[in-house]
Amino acid sequence: MPDLQSLKFTKTHEWVRLEGSRAVVGITRHAEEEISDVVFVEIPKVGKQVSQGDEVTVVESVKAAFSIYAPVTGTVALVNDKLSKDPGLINRSPYEEGWIFALEPAGQAGQGLLSHEQYEEWVKGGGH
Repeated sequence: MPDLQSLKFTKTHEWVRLEGSRAVVGITRHAEEEISDVVFVEIPKVGKQVSQGDEVTVVESVKAAFSIYAPVTGTVALVNDKLSKDPGLINRSPYEEGWIFALEPAGQAGQGLLSHEQYEEWVKGGGH
C-alpha cells in the first residue's frame, strides 16, 4: 500500500500521485467500496486533452456506471491496459495496480486538491 499522505484527492473520489512529470490517477478505497464489483473500465485514449473536472472515463459495476474526472488539467499520457482484461484490479488494489490513467499536467498540478486528512474528514462529514 502506498503512503496515502503522498497522494492528493478530489471531492469526486479520485486520487493523484505525482511521478516525475506525470500525474497518475485512480479512485479511492471509499469510491471502489461504493461502486462495488467493477466489471468494465472504459480506457481513455492517449493524447486526449482534458481540463480539471472534465469526465475522462467511465467505470461500470454491477450496480451502475460512474464517471471518473480529471483531477488536473492535462493530456492523457498513459493508460492502465490491464484493466481491460481485469477491471477488478480497481477493487483489489485501488492505490497500486488499479490505477486508471496518467496525465501529463498542463501547468502546476494539484491546485484545489485535498490532502489525505482533508479527504477523510470530508468523507466522514457526509461527502459523496
